[in-house]
Amino acid sequence: MSFFRKVDVPNHAHYIVAFFVAVIGAVGVIGNMLVMYAFFSNKKLRTPPNYFIMNLAVSDFLMAITQSPIFFVNCMYKEWVFGEMGCKMYAFCGALFGITSMINLLAISIDRYVVITKPLQAIRWTSGRRTLIIILLVWIYSLCWSLAPLVGWSSYIPEGLMTSCTWDYVTSTPANKSYTLMLCCFVFFIPLGIISYCYFFMFLAIRSASRDLEKLGSHVRKTALIQQQSIKTEWKLAKIAFVVIIVFVLSWSPYACVTLIAWAGYSNYVSIQSYELKLCAKLEYHIKHLRIKHCFHPVSCLVF
Repeated sequence: MSFFRKVDVPNHAHYIVAFFVAVIGAVGVIGNMLVMYAFFSNKKLRTPPNYFIMNLAVSDFLMAITQSPIFFVNCMYKEWVFGEMGCKMYAFCGALFGITSMINLLAISIDRYVVITKPLQAIRWTSGRRTLIIILLVWIYSLCWSLAPLVGWSSYIPEGLMTSCTWDYVTSTPANKSYTLMLCCFVFFIPLGIISYCYFFMFLAIRSASRDLEKLGSHVRKTALIQQQSIKTEWKLAKIAFVVIIVFVLSWSPYACVTLIAWAGYSNYVSIQSYELKLCAKLEYHIKHLRIKHCFHPVSCLVF
């Protein structure tokens, strides 16, 4: 495929996309910078659970800063203008930071699950050092998937309107098809299943704790109330993360489905549509951090 191929669409389509990309990029950069500033300027926020939120802000900030400017320039020129190597680096960064965000959300869900359903084990195992090790593993896992197309398992190519790049889910080759299927499974569907499992049992644990509290006598209820309040606080944090996860899933589910449609052999029907879906995904993907930014304000977190 030529890296300088153009798509026959009206010029105004490119300019409309460029406008939205500029807005999305600004929201992503500014919103995540505010999150990082809040984290580093307030010692009370520098807790192990918030390390995950900070990591999410870093990955999404890097996503915005590496993707939006290049995307915008290409839209203005109405074609990919940064050559084959530029395409590969652009797609690599998009994959690395996007996968990191998804797996980080998985880590947040598991962390909340352990704290709420197994509080005693959480006290013993939760620490800043272990959290940092988990974050490091998240980046290593994401790096492995992102490097694969650069070393021969699939490849990075322009897509849609030919103003952005991603992995080749259109060309029907064994390498491309296997990578697309494995990527969707191990980066999207399996993590989504684990996240769903965690939140289902967190909900059951909260409901069970509430019922147990009602059965207690008044002489032990005060102590139980303290424990119940602690669980409710953790549940509020879990709900905040859940909102982010829902938006993330709603954003990327159509794109994942489009890639699987192409994987099944119907790529002629999805090339341009996939581009439009990805644009919508990026819009929701960065806007979700408007909510995360409020979560670093103590009052906002308490009233969520």
